[in-house]
Amino acid sequence: MKNSIFIKIFSGYLLIVIVILAITFPLSFRAIRHHHIDTLTGNLKNLCITLKLKISPLLESNQIEDLDTLIKKLGKQIDTRITVISPEGVVFADSEKIPTVMENHKNRIEIIQAIKYGFGTSLRYSASVKEEMLYVAIPIEKDDEVCGVLRASLFLKEINTLLNNLKINIITIAVIIVIILLIGAFLFSRNFSRPLNELGAASRKVAQGDFSTKVFLKSRNEIKELADSFNYMTDQVKTLFTQLSNQKEELNSIISSINEGLCVIDKEGIISISNESFRKTVQNDSVKGKLYWEVLRKARFDELIKKVRSEKNSIVDEIELNNRTFLCSATFCSNKEEIVVTLHDITKIKDLEKTKKDFVTNVSHELRTPLTAIKGFVETLQDTNNDDENQHYLNIIKRHTERVIRIVNDLLLLSELEGNSDSLELENVNLQDLIENILKIFEQRLNEKELVLKFNADRNLPVIKADPFKLEQVFINLVDNAVKYTERGEVVISLSRNNEIVKIEIQDTGICIPREHLSRIFERFYVVDSSRSRKLGGTGLGLSIVKHIVLLHKGKIDVQNIPGTGTNFIVTLPVNLS
Repeated sequence: MKNSIFIKIFSGYLLIVIVILAITFPLSFRAIRHHHIDTLTGNLKNLCITLKLKISPLLESNQIEDLDTLIKKLGKQIDTRITVISPEGVVFADSEKIPTVMENHKNRIEIIQAIKYGFGTSLRYSASVKEEMLYVAIPIEKDDEVCGVLRASLFLKEINTLLNNLKINIITIAVIIVIILLIGAFLFSRNFSRPLNELGAASRKVAQGDFSTKVFLKSRNEIKELADSFNYMTDQVKTLFTQLSNQKEELNSIISSINEGLCVIDKEGIISISNESFRKTVQNDSVKGKLYWEVLRKARFDELIKKVRSEKNSIVDEIELNNRTFLCSATFCSNKEEIVVTLHDITKIKDLEKTKKDFVTNVSHELRTPLTAIKGFVETLQDTNNDDENQHYLNIIKRHTERVIRIVNDLLLLSELEGNSDSLELENVNLQDLIENILKIFEQRLNEKELVLKFNADRNLPVIKADPFKLEQVFINLVDNAVKYTERGEVVISLSRNNEIVKIEIQDTGICIPREHLSRIFERFYVVDSSRSRKLGGTGLGLSIVKHIVLLHKGKIDVQNIPGTGTNFIVTLPVNLS
């Protein structure tokens, strides 16, 4: 309601005035009435004391008739009713009535009080004169005994008339005061509510988007400060809104210009934001407001979204859409429980990888036959030629030929392993027995280099599902590297279990891999020291093969380099491969 504050303030003032008047008027009238009655009571008491001096001799001499005549005369002179009563209640004289016809006054309150306490008063309706009267009585004593009671009384109609006139005057003054107060309350309420109404109207305009609205007040009080704060706030809101609009336009431009498909899925699974690339990818121009599984009917994509929401993490996976391959990245945003999905078309990259893989495979197959022939002819020449110089060159040719053959074999193995989980022949594998059998191969080399071998295995290690032949390749390669690059010290192999994971650590005291090379040692043909690797016969493919075999087993391999201690390779494998 527009004037609700005005009405509330004005009504509050009106209610306060009414309450004050409702309390003040009755109390005031009552106090004034009591004051007048108390004053009249005192006057009547003084009158009785004065009349007592004239009445006592007549009463003492038992001159009742003269007493009645005197009372009537005095009553007319002072316009006050006077009555003389015996202690037994018999009326001796009265200024208004004939005493002999008046009833006994022994039980009248003022008479009882006067005899008992020396003074009595009463305010009541008089049956004799049919009006409300004020009675005051004092005793008349003779020889310390009460011989009569002198009572004076007045009609209260004069007091009531005075009080009524006074009430009219007070009410007139009160009405004037109330009118003045209400006018003041009206002006105050209006002056107080007007700036608030202006602020309210301005707030509604701001809520509708009009940030140029300002409120200017002439007063210098807290409301003026509020108006100034409101004006400052609208300026700030306008600035922030402009910045937000610019940022939103910039963000929309960026999202629209991104070549990768992008969409945002809210916590209900509804697509709230998408760009043009995403709509082209899913071949649907109206994806906003739809459930993601209605737009992308791919079981793998649905599993990816559910996994991201359950794990509240970021996951990257490949999905096939419309005969094209996309790298799908899904990131969980915890603030709104939304998922940001990007689709990067990697079809060309996948085709290139396939082409490269086919090329490597074909070249490796083509090279294997001539290399085998070269090696055979070299060995034949070595058997038929006894020239030492020729033998030297033949040995060099044979060594390099064998190295190239190893490279070709490793390339063929890598081509077979890459992305081919069907190449695993799963069996129940006891890792402790497997590694113990492998270590027998290296006993001679360990003795030649005087290296200490330590093998620690936890008790009750589980049997895992794995390809025993490929795991042999993994551990032969890792142990071979540990022995090959360790000149003195020891090689420690540890087996342990952590819930459904088996961890294998192969640690040596050999050369440390520089920290800057740790992230790349699993790449093909990447060697830290190429001259040392060639000297030791390395192909640069061993660790790549190891990594691919571990990944095929859904495991993980990591390497730690502790300066002064050596290198530690950590392989983790699941107990149940599913």
